[in-house]
Amino acid sequence: MADVLEQSEVDALLAAVDVGGINDVATLVETEVGRKSDRIVAEYDFQRPERVSKEQMRSLGSLHDTFSRSFGAAMTGFLRTIVEVRVSNIEQLTFGDFIQSLPNPTCFNLLSASPLEGQMCLDLSPTIIYPIIDRLLGGSNAEMLIPQRAQTEIELRLIGRIISLALRALSEAWANVQELQFELAETESNPQLVQILPPNEVVVVVGFEIKMGGRVGSMGLCIPFNLIEPVMSRLSNQTWLNYRRRSADGVSEQAVSRRIQGASVELRAIVAESSITLADLAALAPGDIITTERDAASEIIVEVEGRRKFGARMGTYKGKKALKITRDLLPGRRPAAEDPQTT
Repeated sequence: MADVLEQSEVDALLAAVDVGGINDVATLVETEVGRKSDRIVAEYDFQRPERVSKEQMRSLGSLHDTFSRSFGAAMTGFLRTIVEVRVSNIEQLTFGDFIQSLPNPTCFNLLSASPLEGQMCLDLSPTIIYPIIDRLLGGSNAEMLIPQRAQTEIELRLIGRIISLALRALSEAWANVQELQFELAETESNPQLVQILPPNEVVVVVGFEIKMGGRVGSMGLCIPFNLIEPVMSRLSNQTWLNYRRRSADGVSEQAVSRRIQGASVELRAIVAESSITLADLAALAPGDIITTERDAASEIIVEVEGRRKFGARMGTYKGKKALKITRDLLPGRRPAAEDPQTT
């Protein structure tokens, strides 16, 4: 369509000609049309309406950034190797576009989030889920080929353990906004068979990148707008910050405490210490006896991760050698064998 001047702009042009401010009306008309064409016009696609504000999208990004760190730490402990998880992108799509973007086959999981009505979708790329399965089964991932097939029953059982870690991390992350109980409802290898929403329904898709050694894969969390609509008012920046401050001393502390309690530490008891010459050490043979100056009934030292922590005494318990903790060793306190005040 040709650019058309408004009536006020035409009147201003005629007035300028009358007072002699301009001699060529056509030139001024072209100038005004050029000014109008320089205005910034934002495109809007009615097929992909933005129902979530930018502020709420930033809040969702911050929330799932917390989830990615928690999930990465849980995966590292579970797989006994460094696993990095980070948010790669977050955008609004239609459900049909999201389904079309997924490979087939894949690991497509439907999640319920009570008390919210509806289901979320968690997709794990085969490029990372099969290396994880291979590691759980004792493989090295050295020259692994990614199979183009649906997962077997055994593989689904192993994937279920990974999904459980993700659900726990999701519950902890969303607890700052709404207490949600996430559960795995169904797993499907062909995403085209899953029709939980109309194709034109708006969803928020959070994309994650997962790194494990030399392997890199993606994970996508699809959140229908109608599912989180009841809690969208809580996702403004100010409210989000208030929720984080309020829960920092509660939920976060409990999560950290729970993970620390499950950590493995090395416990070592030092029965005695002695010194010998290198020649005597080289001459040792099975059956030789090394004498020490410590009495067999004296208190021994128990180290935790290389640090002296407890005093203990040796004994037996149910036919096995055992230690009985007698006291804590205070920082800077001398060992019991050297402390004349020890009782």
